[in-house]
Amino acid sequence: MTRILASYFAASVLVCASVPSYAQTIKLGTLAPEGSPWHQVIRDIGESWREISGGTVEVRIYAGGVAGDESDMVRKMRVGQLHAAALTGEGLARIAQEVQALQMPMMFRSDAELNYVRDKLGSRLEEIFEERGFVLLAWGDAGWVHFFAQQPVVHPDDLKPMKLFTWAGHSAVVEAYKDQGYNPVPLASTDMMMALHSGLINAFPTTPVAALSLQWFGLAPHMTDLKWARLVGAVVVSKRAWERIPEDLRPRLHDAARQATDQLQARVGTLGREAVAAMQEHGLSVHAVPEETVPAWENVARAGYGRLIGAIVPADMVAEVERLRDEYRAAAAM
Repeated sequence: MTRILASYFAASVLVCASVPSYAQTIKLGTLAPEGSPWHQVIRDIGESWREISGGTVEVRIYAGGVAGDESDMVRKMRVGQLHAAALTGEGLARIAQEVQALQMPMMFRSDAELNYVRDKLGSRLEEIFEERGFVLLAWGDAGWVHFFAQQPVVHPDDLKPMKLFTWAGHSAVVEAYKDQGYNPVPLASTDMMMALHSGLINAFPTTPVAALSLQWFGLAPHMTDLKWARLVGAVVVSKRAWERIPEDLRPRLHDAARQATDQLQARVGTLGREAVAAMQEHGLSVHAVPEETVPAWENVARAGYGRLIGAIVPADMVAEVERLRDEYRAAAAM
């Protein structure tokens, strides 16, 4: 009996030695469909984390909106049903409204302007996320937002007869559009295809890569060639889940996430152009906006700020973004 117990004890020691003393599965949600550039970046992050951690940190991806809309993902992270998410500015603003200042309509004219402002504000925004229970691992933008519609849109008035998608949960956005004679329809983005099929909506703002990846453009084959806003994005993880990872691993995992998204950031412009070209091959019509019409779009954008500031975005953050943007423009003009 003693020999049997000794043998059992020895076997138990060997089994325990072969199993990592720590293991965690990070459940990560995203609207990005499988095969899209953002899905591939998340997979790259997961593979890096597995390698860095020796297999003790695994990333399980719930792609294509199976974890719900972005507001659902944020809620699930707060209660521990999800641990992380790759979010656009819509989801990020559910955590920190300050992010919305980076994607106000017609705020920026170029990637360089946005990058300058975000570099200046990055640390402050990361601190805000941490205060609210999240770690912002890495920025990863989705590109420039354009209007897609079932009829051509060149002038802002062309959009007024249409039923325009807006993200559900932002009454201020709905009122801002209504103030100017538009017909906003608040919906979850996961209902977009059904809404287009049924006629509930017939126009929406999104990026070319999203319109292609999600196949929305097939039901709204007219794109307005105007940079309405920059759709920012980031990978975030709940602070509770992050702090369960051994402290010595966290800096390396953080760096791996940033390296992966930095590679995507460098390609966002190219990906957008390639997406437009691919959609044009399948029936998309791109409508140029004459230079003399751009001020009319800017007026529409600015007119909506009064509803948005204070309701969905803090006034001081909008003012700081505008100050830094103007600082960049002044330096660039010298």
